[in-house]
Amino acid sequence: MSTVQTLQGRVAIVTGGARGIGLAIVGELHRRGASVLIADSGVSIAGADADPAVAQSIAARLGANATAFGEDLSQAGAAERAVQFAVKTYGAIDIVINNAAILRDAFIFKASRENWDQVMATNLTVPFALLAAATPLMREQQKNGRAPGRIVNIVSSAGLFGNFGQAAYASAKAGLVGLTRVVAMDMSRSKVTCNAIAPFAATRVTESIQPANDAQAAYKQRALRIPAHYVARLATFLSSNAHDLTGQLFGVRGRELLLFSQPRPLARALMSAGAEWDESALAQAISAELTVGLTDLATDLEFFNTEPIV
Repeated sequence: MSTVQTLQGRVAIVTGGARGIGLAIVGELHRRGASVLIADSGVSIAGADADPAVAQSIAARLGANATAFGEDLSQAGAAERAVQFAVKTYGAIDIVINNAAILRDAFIFKASRENWDQVMATNLTVPFALLAAATPLMREQQKNGRAPGRIVNIVSSAGLFGNFGQAAYASAKAGLVGLTRVVAMDMSRSKVTCNAIAPFAATRVTESIQPANDAQAAYKQRALRIPAHYVARLATFLSSNAHDLTGQLFGVRGRELLLFSQPRPLARALMSAGAEWDESALAQAISAELTVGLTDLATDLEFFNTEPIV
């Protein structure tokens, strides 16, 4: 595996690229020579009060080879227009970073369909729409001799562990892990890679955490001390052609680089031929063969309850 990052002349779209982790990724990609489309409508963490000037100010600050796209990507046709705009402006599309996300948390017994739909639209449907629009071009470019494209999806440990009150957010992020796997498979013949990163860093998402206990309060305090540039550096590496990694789920927690396992059977119980699958038989099979693999209900905030290394 090469270690040389080659981003000069590459073209990237970064959603949610005007703040937090997205902004750090935009800065790192641009610093390494990529042209970057900052796709960010400037909404609040709840997805309200759009302000396209936020992305425009970042593009102006970066100068050449940085452009803002301020449409709400959850609206019909906006993702396709973003891809077309990137190609019209820079001539190609090589890198897609799906980072944008909103939060509308509520316990499941208080959750509303409206909030669920909006979180799903922004956090999962937008990545799908953007990739559905970009990947045909990436495939065609590769056939014509351009270096293969790179896709990075920013997911969340909440989608892997679960967390109190985050039915919509965790479900969308878990769905994005599944999308990562499928896109990696679908694009493998074109040598376009697709990987996911679960970040641990100071962001608006971290700031919005409402701790339910002391462990979660400690997690929030620690996370707010972790700068986003660690995530940006991994995202930039995965956006380069210095590797052939695909379909993988990484984590970044300060200077810790994590590789997450992905769901595979942990244990197996075989019922006897002709046996009835009644409650007694199932209870015995689970107790005898499957208990060792059962997963507890620790949240991501409680699991990562150690000091980050920064």
